[in-house]
Amino acid sequence: MRFMMLMIPKGYEKAKPGAMPDPQAVAAMMKYTESLQKAGVLLALDGLHPPSMGARVSFSCGKPDVTDGPFTEAKEVLGGYWMIQVKSKEEAVEWAKRCPASDNEMIEVRQVQEFEDFTPEVQKAGRKEPALGEQLKQGQAS
Repeated sequence: MRFMMLMIPKGYEKAKPGAMPDPQAVAAMMKYTESLQKAGVLLALDGLHPPSMGARVSFSCGKPDVTDGPFTEAKEVLGGYWMIQVKSKEEAVEWAKRCPASDNEMIEVRQVQEFEDFTPEVQKAGRKEPALGEQLKQGQAS
């Protein structure tokens, strides 16, 4: 099973462009990431620039509307993620508990939907769209 561990740092929603993490915190996270790697469960990871450098595209009546960051209504934003492959949600939570997060950080653990998790109707619809069906089978689309 694949899980995303989503890092949600409080206050990051207000971070200025170019904000950098504390070097000691980065060193601790690198050790943690190395332990995920050594255990063979790490599939991917990335840190994200602050929302002040991003954009949101919302849709109303089929038309896109772009809002550049920062986003005043944001209460929680992602700071980064780890994609891991483990045997259970409990194992994923155990890995999240080992993270050297600070008091202002939270990790949300979410299972990735696999093609086989979808109902037969959804799987059939995915097969009708060959490119999407292949992405779903390979775990590249959600």
